[in-house]
Amino acid sequence: MKAVRCIQHGGPQLLVVEDIPVPQLKAGEVLVTVKAAGVNFPDGLIIQNKYQFKPELPFTPGGELAGVVSAVGAGVTRVKVGDAVIGFTGWGAFAEQAVLPADSLIPMPAGMPFEIAGSFLMTYGTSLHALRDRAQLKAGETVLVLGAAGGIGIAAIEIAKALGAKVIAAASSAEKLKACRDRGADETIDYSTEDLRKRLKAITGGRGVDVVCDPVGGRYTELALRSMAWRGRFLVVGFADGEIARPPLNLPLLKGCAVVGVFWGDFVKREPLAAQRDLADLTQFYIDKRITPMVSLRCSLPEAGNAIEALMRRQVVGKAVVLP
Repeated sequence: MKAVRCIQHGGPQLLVVEDIPVPQLKAGEVLVTVKAAGVNFPDGLIIQNKYQFKPELPFTPGGELAGVVSAVGAGVTRVKVGDAVIGFTGWGAFAEQAVLPADSLIPMPAGMPFEIAGSFLMTYGTSLHALRDRAQLKAGETVLVLGAAGGIGIAAIEIAKALGAKVIAAASSAEKLKACRDRGADETIDYSTEDLRKRLKAITGGRGVDVVCDPVGGRYTELALRSMAWRGRFLVVGFADGEIARPPLNLPLLKGCAVVGVFWGDFVKREPLAAQRDLADLTQFYIDKRITPMVSLRCSLPEAGNAIEALMRRQVVGKAVVLP
């Protein structure tokens, strides 16, 4: 089978497509023919050996997929050959076939296109875990989403709206902010041309925001933290800007707010039953049309490196997806 391979750590331009053997199944594992695999920011980190998970070289990147079960290992009863499924891999999805533990798969909702199913798990899973579990978001509260036009950002907007919150979306262009409004954002801020703190003060009447969802890091982290309401929750989701912010720790003290870490990949491993409930809720949200995942870039296996590069440069609105 053909697969994208990381044979040395470095940028996306070093990735190659190779023919490799179809993996052998162990007990409890499932072989999936991959129909679509989402591209996520961790893919760009993992190939540079900068992510929390560090697979041995050579390996196939790609953290999520949708496809059809083509074989099952001993003891597998949750799925059968022919089932359409969604799965979280960590790595291994940018290939014609992939092996996953049966417990990491969920059924694909009827009528969901493969490209949507293969590209919504990590961003929407992260956003639901962040907002509902880690932030304990309540209906009527105000959420600020930084980097709001990216995969996590679009998902966070829709999840926050599904949970009854008011959403302020911050992004870097009029085109990106339009995508945010189309996904339900109540207010938007172009932080390339507007003063983030002044706009937040005006929008909230000086009260500040209850929750900040920050998948970006960098210079806007401290500005957003300074704009929080009393007892707010600041969600540290990622560092797409490339810089890990170091805000003064007197700010959480003065705001009476919490700085909360969000690591969805480890949550899935440490709390599998809770993660399964979240994923079931997400598929129901999709069925109920409370979320409408957005794919704006589609590519083949040889183009996967280009998709990762575009994502790292923050040129993708919504999600990119690899179609083997």
